[in-house]
Amino acid sequence: MFNDAPEYLARKNTPFVPPNFTIAELRNAIPPELHKKSLAWGLWIGARSVLCVAGFWYLGTTIETVTPVIAASLRLGLTLTSLLRFALWTTYWFWQGIAFAGLWCYAHEAGHGTIADQSWINHTLGYVLQTFTLTPYFAWRSTHRAHHKAVGSMERDENYVPAIRSELGLRPENPKEGEESPKQQFDYHEVFEDTPLYVLGKMVIMQLLGLQMYFVANTMGSPSYPKGTNHFSPFSALFKRNERLGIFASDVGLVFMLYLLRLYTAHVGVNTMLKMYFVPYLLSNHWIVLITFLHHCDPTLPHYRKNEWTFVRGAIGTVDRPIMGWIGRFFFHNVSHDHVAHHLFSSIPFYNQPLVTEHLKAVLKEHYNYDTTPCFRALYRSFTECAFVEDEGDIIFYKNMKGKSVRFLATDVE
Repeated sequence: MFNDAPEYLARKNTPFVPPNFTIAELRNAIPPELHKKSLAWGLWIGARSVLCVAGFWYLGTTIETVTPVIAASLRLGLTLTSLLRFALWTTYWFWQGIAFAGLWCYAHEAGHGTIADQSWINHTLGYVLQTFTLTPYFAWRSTHRAHHKAVGSMERDENYVPAIRSELGLRPENPKEGEESPKQQFDYHEVFEDTPLYVLGKMVIMQLLGLQMYFVANTMGSPSYPKGTNHFSPFSALFKRNERLGIFASDVGLVFMLYLLRLYTAHVGVNTMLKMYFVPYLLSNHWIVLITFLHHCDPTLPHYRKNEWTFVRGAIGTVDRPIMGWIGRFFFHNVSHDHVAHHLFSSIPFYNQPLVTEHLKAVLKEHYNYDTTPCFRALYRSFTECAFVEDEGDIIFYKNMKGKSVRFLATDVE
C-alpha cells in the first residue's frame, strides 16, 4: 500500500510527447448507442443511492440500543463495551461517509444532464441531493462546467490550478546574468515547511475542509479572480449575470438545510446530530476532495499554457484511478474509474462510461492515463510532489517541495 503502481512508474520513466488527437477522431470511436440515456435506469441508480443513505442512517440509530444488548450477551466489561460502541460508530461513519459522497457524485452527474433529457429533472435531483450535502448546487455547477471547458489550462481552468514559482516568492531556478545566485534549498524549505508532521496537518485540513474552503474563498481555484471570490454571492466574479438567480436559489437551499439540521439537533441533541450527520458529512468531503484532487494533480501529467492547450489535451491530461474498487464503482458512479472519458464526453451517461473508456483506450494507447497506486499513497505523493510549476514554458510539469520534476518533455530529454 506504500508503493507506486507500475502504470505510474512507466509514465514517470517515459519522456512526454504531447498528443495530437482531435475530438472528432475520439468521438468516432464511441458507438452512438452509448450516448443514449435511460431515464428509468438513471432514476433507479439515484434511488439506490438514497436508499443506501437511509439504510445506513437507520442502522446508525440502533447503535446505542444494540451495543448494551451485544455487550450483555458477550459478557463484556465497561472498557470492551466502549470499544464495541466506538467500533460500531466508526463502521457507520465509514459507510455513511461514502454514501453521502455517492449522493454528491450522483448530483454531479445530474449537473451534467446525464440522468434525463429534461433539464428540470436533472436540476431537481442535483439541487436536492447536493443541498443535502451542503453544496451550493447551481454555483458549483457553473464553475464545474467552466472547469470542463478549460481543464489543464493554466490561464482558464477553475480547479486545482498549480501555484507558480514567482507567486510563492521562490527565486528563479536559473537566474539571469547579473542576478543573485539563488539559495534553492533554503527557499524551498522556508516556503513549504516539508516536515512530515506539518505536511500531514495540511493534508488533513485539505481533506476535511478543502471543499468548504473552495466554496468560501476559492482556495485552489483560479488565481485570476479577485480576493473575496466565493460561491455564495450572486455577484461573485465566478458567475455571469444570467446565473445570479440560480446562485440565490442555491443559498436559499443551504439556509433551509441548515434550518432542518437545527430542528433535528433540537430533537435529538447535539451529540447525536454530530454522530449521525456531521461526521459522515466531513468524511464525504474527504472522498470528494480525494477523488477530484487525484484526478488533476499528478506529477507525471502536464499542464498547458495557451500556445499549447487544446480541449483534448486538457481532457486526456487527467488520470483514471480505481479508487476503492467495487465500492467506488457502486457508490461513486464511475467518477474516478472513468474520469478521462467523463472529461472528453461528459454528456454520456455515467453508467455507460466504462464501455466508453474501453473504446478510448484503443485509440489513445500510451496517452491513456491509468493508475492503480493505493489512493492514500497517491494522495501523499501528489500532495508533496505537486508543489508548483515554473513561470515559463507552454507545457509544464509539477515540481516537488525540493524543486524537482519527475517527468520531462521528450524534446528536453533529447
